[in-house]
Amino acid sequence: MQCDTKTWIAGATGLVGRALQAELPEAIALARRPLPGAMVVDYTRPASFGALPAPQRVFIALGTTMAQAGSQAAFRAADFDAVVAVARAARERGATHCGLVSALGANARSGVFYNRVKGEAEDALIALGFARLVIARPSLLDGHRDALDQPRRAGEAWMLRLVRPVAGLIPKPWRPIAPERVARALRLALDQPGPAVQVLESGDLHSLGSP
Repeated sequence: MQCDTKTWIAGATGLVGRALQAELPEAIALARRPLPGAMVVDYTRPASFGALPAPQRVFIALGTTMAQAGSQAAFRAADFDAVVAVARAARERGATHCGLVSALGANARSGVFYNRVKGEAEDALIALGFARLVIARPSLLDGHRDALDQPRRAGEAWMLRLVRPVAGLIPKPWRPIAPERVARALRLALDQPGPAVQVLESGDLHSLGSP
């Protein structure tokens, strides 16, 4: 597998972030807290990116839930402010390619706060002018968060228990998806020529990221 040491992966503590590290083991992993093999970055301080090698591309897999964040302001700080901070720092350092993990239903004009913030983050990254920006919008991630030392997401765990037995009957656009499949699809798409902005809905991720 081809590896690029001039790649940043932001969100190394999450499901897709870990899967991206497996896809690109020589990439520079960024995390908010100490993690083996990762560099600690304060996403609220642009200067904290200064010690990192200049990237050619960046993958951004940052995000939380409203329940974990505790407030709309805290959620926006994680899912908009931090996302844009990483993308802007990478772009200013010369990155031309960016892969973003967004969410199913992301839309800056949505009446749903979660979807609206995700959509606003997408629009902010589009405005940065990457030569190639690939946006992944996965449905419910079917992974094991316990192994990541993350807070338990009770609602997500309940939903997965409910749908796993019938997952094969659910159409691909809404079917739960493995984080490894999302990571593989995002990497493959960003490695290929394409339009300046490409959106991969969850059904596309299932197909492109198939082992």
